[in-house]
Amino acid sequence: MRKLFLICVNLCCLCFILSFTSCRGKNADSASAGKAEKITVLASVFPAYDWARNIAAGSDNVSVDLLLKDGVDLHSYQPSAKDIVKISTADIFIYVGGESDQWVSDALKNAGNENQVVINLMEVLKGFVKEEEIVEGMQADDESELEEGEAHVPELAGHERAEREFDEHVWLSLNNAIASSNEIARVLMERDEANAQIYMANLVSYVQALSSLKEAYANEFGGKTIIVCDRFPFRYLTDEFGIKYYAAFVGCSAETEASFETIAFLAKKCQELDAKAVFVTESADKKIARTVISSANRESAPIVTLDSMQSVTLKQAKKGANYLDIMRANLEALK
Repeated sequence: MRKLFLICVNLCCLCFILSFTSCRGKNADSASAGKAEKITVLASVFPAYDWARNIAAGSDNVSVDLLLKDGVDLHSYQPSAKDIVKISTADIFIYVGGESDQWVSDALKNAGNENQVVINLMEVLKGFVKEEEIVEGMQADDESELEEGEAHVPELAGHERAEREFDEHVWLSLNNAIASSNEIARVLMERDEANAQIYMANLVSYVQALSSLKEAYANEFGGKTIIVCDRFPFRYLTDEFGIKYYAAFVGCSAETEASFETIAFLAKKCQELDAKAVFVTESADKKIARTVISSANRESAPIVTLDSMQSVTLKQAKKGANYLDIMRANLEALK
């Protein structure tokens, strides 16, 4: 299914080239008649921001900005009045579309911007969005009484209540990054036909880089198991490459303290699997990981960080932090 998905994505690129070459031929005169106004693109999360700035690179007609610019966690973010104004005036607004984005529908409803284009990533990736799962040994939230194999029941932003809770961390799939980049490029090319060839060239180059990294992951993994002593936002990544996992909490959990049972289970798995390392996310205090290592009598095992890109700041992005490099660093960490 994933191979078919990637083939379809590449076909989409070819279709874009053909359609926009024809479109530019018809509209070249009108496009050159006056200078296009600057297009403002606002992304709620860093990965979408970075995809957009890669697609828009080299065009003076596009300005790309990040909403959660101070490293605020998506799950706890609430927009300020200033943020609402920024959203309402953006020409293109890109957001995740999960449970944490329930505030978005009200913000857009009050925007009054009829020409605004909104990209809901979970809608774009509709057929590839995964349900959040509780695997063996994983601790559910305190308010939840779910058993292993069941899922939470949230609401997707702007939609009726869903039957299952969907994992919001869609950007941690390289296939999803490719599909999302295609959608961003499509919207930019429709909005700014005069520079469509720039966006298409950038898209082709960026998809090639993503595909190359995907191949590097695929060549490295298969049938491996990792232990994450933290929340687990990496399901899209592990599923894409056949990596099995055990973790303390689900990806969107608010829990910070693991139970004795959870610690004991993860420590036992460390021993059974002869784990050479345990993993945490970039925001972890490593307390759980240290306790698991100690309980497993594996003091020599290092604690390795996997970056879920939920706390990258705009300042870091402007200093060079980018999606591809972070995903490459995750590959090296997994190795």
